[in-house]
Amino acid sequence: MSVTSDAPVPPKQRVELRPIPMLIFGSRWLQLPLYVGLIIAQGVYVVLFLKELWHLFAHAFDFSEQQIMLAVLGLIDVVMISNLLVMVIVGGYETFVSRLNLQGHPDEPEWLSHVNASVLKIKLAMAIIGISSIHLLRTFIEAGALSSGKSNYTETGVMWQTIIHTVFILSAIGIAVVDKLSNAAIEEAKQSAGH
Repeated sequence: MSVTSDAPVPPKQRVELRPIPMLIFGSRWLQLPLYVGLIIAQGVYVVLFLKELWHLFAHAFDFSEQQIMLAVLGLIDVVMISNLLVMVIVGGYETFVSRLNLQGHPDEPEWLSHVNASVLKIKLAMAIIGISSIHLLRTFIEAGALSSGKSNYTETGVMWQTIIHTVFILSAIGIAVVDKLSNAAIEEAKQSAGH
């Protein structure tokens, strides 16, 4: 048995469309060309990947194991940068420009349902660490030839790459800690407001 109420429903409040706030809010669309530019950059990375893949295929019988490993790491590097581009394009557009309205789409990324500026920062930091790790691994592989003088790297260059990679890791940890503390403070404020 349902109970109906005869209380009047208040009319929906009209939002006043003031020009300055609408201009400021509408300015988010200025980011659209930036995201389109990143899509074009994604296309350039596809061309680079195919070029590197063809180079690897063409020299498969000429390359040493180390050269093949370096070429494959180069391909992985291109893929990881491409993944970073996708995260920035999709996550940034969804967070800062407009909703994509992909609910129910079979290809909707799992992470998109809970993306916000904070989550995007952490994901980007982790992607940058992954890319830096690939570069550092390539450097370490080539650093074996430092003593022979045939390496493209110097001991100082290897040291600085390692320090920069460590700074990336520490920065990501710092971002995650700050995010966790701010989320805990928000939850605590919600709980105290509910009591």
